[in-house]
Amino acid sequence: MLAYITGAAGFLGSHLVDQLMRDDWNVVGIDNLATGDGRNLDDARATARFTFVHADVSQPWREWTSSLATPLQRPDVVFHLASPASPVHYERLALETMAVNAVGTMHAVGFSQAAGSTLLYASTSESYGDPLEHPQRESYWGNVNPVGVRSCYDESKRYGEAYVTTAVRKLGIDARIVRIFNTYGPRMQAGDGRVIPNFCVSALRGEPLTVYGDGSQTRSFCYVDDLLDGIVRLATRPGLSGNVVNIGNPGEFTIRELAAIVAELAEVELRTIDVALPPDDPARRRPDITKARTLLEWEPKVALRDGLQKTLDFFRARADEPTGYDCVAEYDTGVS
Repeated sequence: MLAYITGAAGFLGSHLVDQLMRDDWNVVGIDNLATGDGRNLDDARATARFTFVHADVSQPWREWTSSLATPLQRPDVVFHLASPASPVHYERLALETMAVNAVGTMHAVGFSQAAGSTLLYASTSESYGDPLEHPQRESYWGNVNPVGVRSCYDESKRYGEAYVTTAVRKLGIDARIVRIFNTYGPRMQAGDGRVIPNFCVSALRGEPLTVYGDGSQTRSFCYVDDLLDGIVRLATRPGLSGNVVNIGNPGEFTIRELAAIVAELAEVELRTIDVALPPDDPARRRPDITKARTLLEWEPKVALRDGLQKTLDFFRARADEPTGYDCVAEYDTGVS
């Protein structure tokens, strides 16, 4: 089996590279390293079954396949994961985020059509915005601010969904869409604006945890291994073209509950700083995973405490490294 993975050096992309290679796939990883970390691919680069392409998928696909010995290798699956996915990244790279989710998705569709490959498009629970339906089912159209500070990410992902599903209908390609709910684990970047790395880093430093609003807003956190299991099942099971499937852990926690668990696991006293809630921050977020259970026979297995301990261990091992970004706390899904 051969896979192409865009966004291969990112948090999710690099874990997917490793997962597929453990399952004896050959993998071509594509990333422009705008937000990805090349170190995430060190193990993969040491094997002959992995090829890395330094390219921007917002450029025509013939450009990002031109460096390969056989430019149009026929992958079984194209996993389109490329996109900034954290608030710090997509606010800093707002136009680039829109380009990769719109133009980059068009190119991923074109490549998949030319190669006769299945396409897996990584969308996001941000497609639901600040939802009026709870929990969120795939049939829910969402409540998104199309001109707000998060719209560069939310609306470009929604456009990507529209383009992919239209290509299924008009071009006959085999494509599936995963809506990824808040995912966490090792290889997240300290200071990237997502709540779990921010809480972990602050706790390990003995600093107060920054809580936006009153901390009553809820999220559902899925450990990266569980998420990837669901993604691979969605990408490889026959007969699922055109399906949109939520993948996430339906366990729902308030931000204050999360802060308390992180402090307990880090063995520090819980201290918080309360600041104003950012614009368009969703009040509640929880996936309805009935469709994943039915179509994929998928269920998350890793408990929050277990996953957080592994994530804390990762940040503890990198405690002396600079964050690279100002450490602010917002609560967003993680794709790349």
